[in-house]
Amino acid sequence: MIIDVHTHINNYHEDRVTSLEASLNLLKESMKANSVDYSLVLTSYKVNEHRPSTRQVVEAIKGYKNLGVISGISYLNYNYKDICEIAKYLEEGHIKGLKFYPGYEPFYPNDARLKVWYEMAIEFDVPVMFHSGDTYSPTGKVKYSHPLHLDDLAVDYPDLKIVICHVGNPWIKDCMEVVYKNDNVYADISGLVLGDFSDKFERYMKKEIEEMITYAGDPKYLLYGTDWPLCNMKSYLKFMDQLELADDKKELIFWKNAAQLFKLDVDSL
Repeated sequence: MIIDVHTHINNYHEDRVTSLEASLNLLKESMKANSVDYSLVLTSYKVNEHRPSTRQVVEAIKGYKNLGVISGISYLNYNYKDICEIAKYLEEGHIKGLKFYPGYEPFYPNDARLKVWYEMAIEFDVPVMFHSGDTYSPTGKVKYSHPLHLDDLAVDYPDLKIVICHVGNPWIKDCMEVVYKNDNVYADISGLVLGDFSDKFERYMKKEIEEMITYAGDPKYLLYGTDWPLCNMKSYLKFMDQLELADDKKELIFWKNAAQLFKLDVDSL
């Protein structure tokens, strides 16, 4: 079984507008071609013609047992109506977690303004995911997206389940320490490359991920994700195949950790 915890249906080619329906169809086609059983779709911190809202994505995937939604939360732009809407979706089970974008927006994860979201995530027992590491956009400010900042949050909110996206790349060693130290912190391996892995970069990343597992122990904290459509699903599966791990360890990464963390009913897939 394969669960991809990090996909998008945003339109990243902003010279043309791709419909939500077309983007969703492309995701389903890519999942089928690569034998991916379930994907989480992460919405953005901003909403425009290229980036659908949480409401739009929730409505679009209704009826699909193999898709779930993670709601993107903006630090700069939210109000009580947004909080009420997300709370309702959480209560009704329409979203599986929250996603924050430090680096793309100028804030540190332990900012007091976000306390209401963290308490909501604890109340409904869903994970919070954080962009971490390099930013796709050159206008991002990476001082905000360093994985070490998530240690503060993990300590201050021990009941909060935290996912460091992209294993904090290029600060993977810092990410591994935060994961190793805090039982409530996980990491996904998404977004390590744009498009396909080159042979040289694949070897480099293979060594980095294997070292992380050696240091932090059994990969009960590591989640499979791609960051599709920015990253190629087929190339990611080839990368996973290269990792020198026992099959039961790969199984944890591929789906078991995600199924438990996001409370997914895998028997229905």
